[in-house]
Amino acid sequence: MTRYESAIDLSRIEAIDTHVHIEVDAHGHSSLPDDLAEAASRYFRTDGPRPDLDGIAEYYRERRMAAVVFTVDATTNLGQAPISSADIAEGAARNNDVLIPYGSVDPLRADAADEMRRLLDEHGVRGFKFHPTVQGFSPDDERFFPLYELIEQAGVPALFHTGQTGIGAGMPGGRGLRLALSNPMLLDAVAARFPSLQIVMAHPSVPWQDEALSVATHKHSTWIDLSGWSPKYFPAELVRYANTILKDRILFGSDFPLLTPERWIRDAEAAGSFRPEVLPGIMKDNAARLLGLT
Repeated sequence: MTRYESAIDLSRIEAIDTHVHIEVDAHGHSSLPDDLAEAASRYFRTDGPRPDLDGIAEYYRERRMAAVVFTVDATTNLGQAPISSADIAEGAARNNDVLIPYGSVDPLRADAADEMRRLLDEHGVRGFKFHPTVQGFSPDDERFFPLYELIEQAGVPALFHTGQTGIGAGMPGGRGLRLALSNPMLLDAVAARFPSLQIVMAHPSVPWQDEALSVATHKHSTWIDLSGWSPKYFPAELVRYANTILKDRILFGSDFPLLTPERWIRDAEAAGSFRPEVLPGIMKDNAARLLGLT
């Protein structure tokens, strides 16, 4: 076992993609049950490849980018064995010039805190990913506060999916998945209770963009990543805040493999979304600061 230690040379990369999914492991095991994976592909209109971790590392290396990589452990809610976060950390350690591993632990597990400590201490993960809708939990429920306390003490970020999701879209009853669990306003209680915990609200938080902007404006320990949507569809208020009062806490993210960094960058340039003076922060510098790379 190799514990992850970053070897990223910021002078040699042009961007840090803060939102990259590992969807298939080295044995071909998927992070989602087949029916959910198929529905998500239909929703995103993509039949593209799902590369393994080493393939993703090479992909980003060729593009002079670094990437934050993770899976989502939703064992209890989905009944699907997760991809191993320990294996992701091990793979990131092999590719530590371009990859940064986050852990994911099903918060409904009785031993969730113990597993988080193991991923931090033994494997060196640099953050944790949560998807309240897919994992089936309300992030403001105080039952989960010990997990946030642990992450806060470790000094690493907590990344939460917010807003709409393609997972379960179009399936009967959305396969039982509840969108309201990913309202970013639920994270306000977390940020209030844990003021040193760095919370990343993933994605333009459609249909709750104003809530996300409100939380980020009020709680300066919160960040917004811009993954999962083409910049040409970004709400105008999000773009305005990204160019002004939130410019130091906005993060580039793609949602690879469902959305590629090339498409994100191409669409952002075509839309003229961001001011030239704020782009270096969005594309690399803000993430480098959040991740402790500077």
